[in-house]
Amino acid sequence: MGRKLEGLQRMLIIINKLKGLQHYVSREELENYVALRMEERDGTPVDLRTLQRDFNEIESLFGIRICFDKKRNGYYINEEDDLKKEQYERLLLNFDLLNAIDSTSNLHTYVLAEHHRPMDCECLPLLIKAIKFSHPVIFNYIYVREGGKIREKKVLPHYLKEDQQRWYLLAYDKGMLKTFSVDCIRNLSILYEETFKRNMNINVEELFKDSYGIWNQTDIPVEEIELSYDALDGSFLKSVPLHHSQEVLVDNEEEFRIRLHLRITNDFVMALLARSRSLTVVKPMHLRERVRKVYEEALKRNG
Repeated sequence: MGRKLEGLQRMLIIINKLKGLQHYVSREELENYVALRMEERDGTPVDLRTLQRDFNEIESLFGIRICFDKKRNGYYINEEDDLKKEQYERLLLNFDLLNAIDSTSNLHTYVLAEHHRPMDCECLPLLIKAIKFSHPVIFNYIYVREGGKIREKKVLPHYLKEDQQRWYLLAYDKGMLKTFSVDCIRNLSILYEETFKRNMNINVEELFKDSYGIWNQTDIPVEEIELSYDALDGSFLKSVPLHHSQEVLVDNEEEFRIRLHLRITNDFVMALLARSRSLTVVKPMHLRERVRKVYEEALKRNG
């Protein structure tokens, strides 16, 4: 196991332990807990010096300060950083699952994980660091829809967003807020000698609320969509809604009908086709026609 990956795993384990109900964790208990969890991952033994380096790295990368209270004889996460730890713990958990479970770890004997890995995993901690300290970044970006054309980009990084098991960077590129797939970033460098003033007024939830997934194409109008399914498909859509705007109109043994409000992007159409066994597009009619054309072309290819 690489040193960098092993260090990230220890950081995850430390944050997991310190974010629990137990407010103060003794030095001995934390050492034993981390040692046991790392042993499960075939990691090397840990000692206090290793943990102290991890504490410093956690603060440097993620802005979470781990303190020691002499009176209570225990470590704790600084209360000012309490809101940050859930956000970064989720990032670390995803990173851990995507990269740690393979033939080098005995975890694969009882956890069957999807083997999707970002092509350049080191981007995630570097991007967090650049965002936290407001440093521009420079990288080569692969434009998949342009036949793999590569362009050099210098951007001001603002947020990392996860969607459908992929990570995306929200950054200002020549004054415009754009989205970059982390999978398509190569040769990333932080420009430590430069800083910028981060725009803290971006309403991220508002930015994506009318879109399916990460792409918010504002030139496409928000529309009311009505979809009908049978009860079996309905049971899946109740447990995993298509979109946060999903509203159930009919739910009985014959039909499951929903209403949505969003932009009809290509990603949304692909999501409809993924569960189209019993789908009927009630409205709008142009979406119904678009789905029908996809079916017709598929029949021609596979007839």
